[in-house]
Amino acid sequence: MTIVKEYRIRNNCTVDEYRIAQLYAVAKMSMNETGGGEGVEVLKNEPYDNEMGKGQYTYKIYHLGSRIPALLRPLIPKDALILHEEAWNGYPHCKTVVTSPYMKENMRVVTETMHLADRGTTENALNLSLDQLAQRQVEYIDVADNSTISKAAYKPSEDPFTYKSKKTGRGPLNKSGWEKDCEPVMTCYKVVTGEFKWWGITSTVEPLIQSNMRNVFTMFHRQLFCDTDEWYGMTIEDVRALEEETAKKLVEKRQQEGSSKTDFN
Repeated sequence: MTIVKEYRIRNNCTVDEYRIAQLYAVAKMSMNETGGGEGVEVLKNEPYDNEMGKGQYTYKIYHLGSRIPALLRPLIPKDALILHEEAWNGYPHCKTVVTSPYMKENMRVVTETMHLADRGTTENALNLSLDQLAQRQVEYIDVADNSTISKAAYKPSEDPFTYKSKKTGRGPLNKSGWEKDCEPVMTCYKVVTGEFKWWGITSTVEPLIQSNMRNVFTMFHRQLFCDTDEWYGMTIEDVRALEEETAKKLVEKRQQEGSSKTDFN
């Protein structure tokens, strides 16, 4: 049975602010993870208006390369180290689909997100069907809980437990139960369905997909909060200009740093 998990992440910002914050954080994360022929390649970033509604469509390719453990690299075909991501950001609702050209219909990770001005108390924010609700497992992610962060992943500059915004006065999030009384507040509801059909290892890999997604959401939102003074006050026009500039820099960074390196060096 496919695992369906709903992650609820409370944030110390408004729903409108989060729209800007997430776009800024995605652009920054893409720059940080790109180089040496690896990282993010942005193929499309354009408005859409179709049967899915209205919003911004993005199509990206992720080149994993050395992000795969060294012991596994000789065993994995190079083509399997490439993932494609399509995203429809019709804020406050968003949908992201990640696929593998190598595995085709055997690998698919779908994330649907709803952003609401509440404290994580809406029981069916994404209008799941009865069957989906029967499978769904709900997990709350506390961005200020350092006990869930490995020593290797921990960065003092991205620690909500100690960070205080100079522009807004928000933080640090060092009080137990901060999400119950902080102002402003909003929640990201993310429902993740991960499918990996490969004989003998499906039951092992699908939980790993969910664990990885949880880690991604945790680290992303820790950085988002600790970057408050960077994105606060930006407009959507500012962000679109940043995205365009970032897309150009990503191409240059992958080409320049990857000219003397392969995925397996």
